[in-house]
Amino acid sequence: MPLVTSKEMLIAALEGHYAVGAFNANNMEQVQAIVEAAVQERAPVILQVSQGAIRYAGLEFAAAMVRTAAEMADVPVVLHLDHGTDFDQNVRCLRAGFTSLMYDGHADPYEQNVRTTARVCQIAHIVSIPVEAELGSVLTGQVSEEQVRAAMTQPDQVVDFVERTGVDTLAVAIGSIHAGEKQETELDIEHLKKLRAVTDVPFVLHGSSGVKEESELEAIQYGITKINVATMLNQAFIAGMKKAIEDMPNNIDPRKTLTVSRDMVTEVVRHKIRLFGSSGKASSSGYVSAPKSFRSVDLGAVE
Repeated sequence: MPLVTSKEMLIAALEGHYAVGAFNANNMEQVQAIVEAAVQERAPVILQVSQGAIRYAGLEFAAAMVRTAAEMADVPVVLHLDHGTDFDQNVRCLRAGFTSLMYDGHADPYEQNVRTTARVCQIAHIVSIPVEAELGSVLTGQVSEEQVRAAMTQPDQVVDFVERTGVDTLAVAIGSIHAGEKQETELDIEHLKKLRAVTDVPFVLHGSSGVKEESELEAIQYGITKINVATMLNQAFIAGMKKAIEDMPNNIDPRKTLTVSRDMVTEVVRHKIRLFGSSGKASSSGYVSAPKSFRSVDLGAVE
């Protein structure tokens, strides 16, 4: 089916107390694996492309790859920009056919984050494309517990930020860390409850690969409706390559090697979909197809 948008999908998840998996892809095999897993699980899915993946594959190529995979599937697929850190990148992705955007202004001063997020929302909402923003900061790498706590989303900013920007979903910092290689982190659920008490906007969890699964399940009950998964998929992909090379040392056909990687990613995605509770929700997830004409809309007035 055609690509769909994420707003209604995530509202349905919030109301149904489950989360939609948002999986990062860097190449064709990962795109295929993610969509195939969603088809097998009859689940809605968000396929994410980061700025790094765009630099690697090229914007139009990456968008076309995901669009083709979605059109071949019979479950709702969203094409989402992950961690877009400037306004122009969001506009380029909008024009390329992305059906969900993100402006990540966590490194900006607060007022600048508000202004730029509001601009992205203004232009995206013209064509009914939803926008995610980040408030607080999900850190990366080796950081202390004190640093993680200092970077958490503050409840007293949430209401102001949501009202002034019009953002559709909010990535919140509640204890996770980007690029975690082991599932050791426990989220601060009490802090999440404080955030949920001040807004009904769907929340997004970044850095889930290092989070304990039982902590993810608890977070879903308090409004985490989109869970990003990236590092875990890369680990599975590389593990598949290593296994294929070990099992077939004389093989010179890259397709045989990459098939093993693709299959391993598919299994990880299927597991996460089941964990998040979105398996079987493809027909009831509240998705809306993106407007067919939005790529040609005149955005000049607000650009």
